[in-house]
Amino acid sequence: MADAPRAGIGEPGGWSVPGPSPRHDVVVVGGGIVGLAVVTALLDAGHTSVALVERESSLAAHQTGRNSNVIHSGLYYAPGSLKARLAVAGCAETKAFCAEQDLPYAECGKVVAATDESELGRMAELVRRGRANGVAVQELDAAGVREREPAVSAVAGLWVPSTGICDYEAITRRLAELAVARGAVLHTGRAVRSTVRRRSDVVVHTDAGDLLAGQVVVCAGLRSDEIARASGFDPGVRIVPFRGEYSDLRGPKADAVRGLVYPVPDPAFPFLGVHATRGIDGSVHVGPNAVLALAREGYDWRTLKVHELAGTLTDPGFLALAAKQWRYGLGEMHRSVSRAAMATAVSKMLPGTTADDLHPPHDVMRRAGVRAQAVRSDGSLVDDFLFVEDTASTADGPSVLHVLNAPSPAATAALPIGREIVSRLEGKTVVEGGVA
Repeated sequence: MADAPRAGIGEPGGWSVPGPSPRHDVVVVGGGIVGLAVVTALLDAGHTSVALVERESSLAAHQTGRNSNVIHSGLYYAPGSLKARLAVAGCAETKAFCAEQDLPYAECGKVVAATDESELGRMAELVRRGRANGVAVQELDAAGVREREPAVSAVAGLWVPSTGICDYEAITRRLAELAVARGAVLHTGRAVRSTVRRRSDVVVHTDAGDLLAGQVVVCAGLRSDEIARASGFDPGVRIVPFRGEYSDLRGPKADAVRGLVYPVPDPAFPFLGVHATRGIDGSVHVGPNAVLALAREGYDWRTLKVHELAGTLTDPGFLALAAKQWRYGLGEMHRSVSRAAMATAVSKMLPGTTADDLHPPHDVMRRAGVRAQAVRSDGSLVDDFLFVEDTASTADGPSVLHVLNAPSPAATAALPIGREIVSRLEGKTVVEGGVA
C-alpha cells in the first residue's frame, strides 16, 4: 500500500526540531476515508488550519482499505436513518468524484437473490425500504434473475442498478492529496492517546507530542471508544471487532458472475451475509463471514492481544450479544476454518460451487477486514451511524465530536458524512450538496 502523500505532512512520529505545540483550527483523528472526508468538508467550509493525525504509517490501513469496495445504493437502511440518507447521497457522489478524478469505478448493478420462498417477505421489505429511500429497485422473477446473472439460482430477486464498485483506498489517497494541496497538514505514524478539553482549546495528546485545536473530530474506527474513554468521555458503547474473511472465486463459476450477487439479509442476524462481487480488477471475491477478532486489528487467527480480547469477553454488552447469537457465531467460525463450509454458503446462490473454486486473494490486504461495530450494554448492535459531541464540561468552549459507529456503508457515505459532521460542529442545517 502506498504511503500517504508527503507534502505538508509532519515527520512520522514527531518533528525533528522541538518547539511549542502546533495549534490548528480543527484536528481530525483517523486517516481512513471518513477522516479525509471530514478534512475535505472543513476546507470547503472555509477552515484554513486543519490537521489530521493517523496512527499508522499509511492512510486507509484498516476498514477503508480492507473491504469489498462496493458503492452501496442505500437499499437496506431504515427510511429516515443517517445510513439511508447519507448512503443514497454518497452513492451518487462517490461515482461523481471517481469520474472527476479519473479513479476506477463501475456502475455494475446488483442482484439480490431470494433462494427460498421463505425469503420473499423480507425481500418485499427491502423493496419498500429502497423505494422510500429513493433507490431504483426492479423486482425480478426467477427468469429475470437468470437474465441478469445466468449462474445464480433463485426463486425471485431484485435488480438495483445504482450499486457499483470502486477502490476506496485510491479515493482516500486522492482526498489526501487534494487536502494537502489546499493547506491541510497530515501526520502519519502518530498515535493519539486522548484529548483534554480546556476553556479555550483542546489538547490532543499523541505519542509524539501534543497538538492544540479549537475543535477535534475523532474518526478512529476500531479505537474510537478507547480514545473517548481515555479522554474522560463515556461513549455508552463498546467497539467489538468482527473479522470478515474473503476468498477469490476462480474458474468457470467466477467467469459466469457478471456483477454483484447478494442474498436477502435476515434481520435476525447482524450482517448482510456472504455475497459475490466482481471487483474493479476483474477478479471475483466471495465473503465475508463474521467472526470475533482476537484483537482490534486481528486480521487472522494468529493475531491475539490478550488484554483486548479479555476486554471484549468481559464486556456486558458483548456477553448479552453472544447469548443471543451464539449459534450464528458458531456457524461463522465454521465457515472461517472450512473452505467447504464457505463453499456451501456460496452455493446457495451459485449452485455447484466447491471448495476447489475458492482461493486466498492474491492481495493480502483483501483477505480479511475488521468491522468496528458499536455494541450497547444490553447487547444490541448500534444499527445507524453514531456521532456524539462531548460538550459537557465547558458548554461554551471547544468541542470534541466522536464518530462512534461508522462501519459499512460509511465508505460509500463518506463525503456526505464529512458535511454532516462539519454542520454539527458549526450548528448549521444540512442541505443537499452542503450546509446552510
